[in-house]
Amino acid sequence: MGQFINLTAADGFTVPAYVAQPAGQPRGAVVVVQEIFGVNSHIRAVADRYAAEGYLAVAPSTFERVKPGVELGYTEADMGAGFELKTAVDALPGAGVLQDIQAAIDHAAQASGGKVGIVGFCWGGLLTWKAACLLKGLSAAIVYYGGGITAEGEIARQPQCPVIAHFGDQDHWIPLEGVEAFKKAHPAVEVHVYAANHGFNCDQRGSYNEAAADLARERSLAFFAARLG
Repeated sequence: MGQFINLTAADGFTVPAYVAQPAGQPRGAVVVVQEIFGVNSHIRAVADRYAAEGYLAVAPSTFERVKPGVELGYTEADMGAGFELKTAVDALPGAGVLQDIQAAIDHAAQASGGKVGIVGFCWGGLLTWKAACLLKGLSAAIVYYGGGITAEGEIARQPQCPVIAHFGDQDHWIPLEGVEAFKKAHPAVEVHVYAANHGFNCDQRGSYNEAAADLARERSLAFFAARLG
């Protein structure tokens, strides 16, 4: 079990983050970027699982600048509320929430004494891609069904660290033609497509797919192990 701490972004903004500590000396660190549902029980569980693998895990609240203390479930109403908050964050001026993710990366590096990777889901997958392209201090990035990542403007970005991307072939939010365009533009990115829907990694959603989640996790752990130590 982890606990929430406060981080300070470059502009002085206070960012709460859930931090899960490994049992011994960290083998590295992983920043976990939330979906549109806040740092909820699922995201905390993801952080806990990475801590169980020996990583210091840090999950910053990427909604804090528009609404503090957000923790949503997965109903239609929750989805609508989360989408509104995401839209508000996207409208923030300047670096916006990316500086909060940078604060999490910086804390993860300092507290672990090792290399830092980042993993994000849905909207967090998009933020993870942006972080891999725009932020400093990352040695690896893992994108799970990043909504918006296949848009022309995002495909045009160039990652500054190795990236692996997981997609579902039944994801109506991210059509396969977009995945193919992304894959073609970034041959160095390790792209995997599963027989699954959007959100297949989350065991609290109806779209959860255990086989796809297990395989993606196996690949992700191997990817981090090779790049974070």
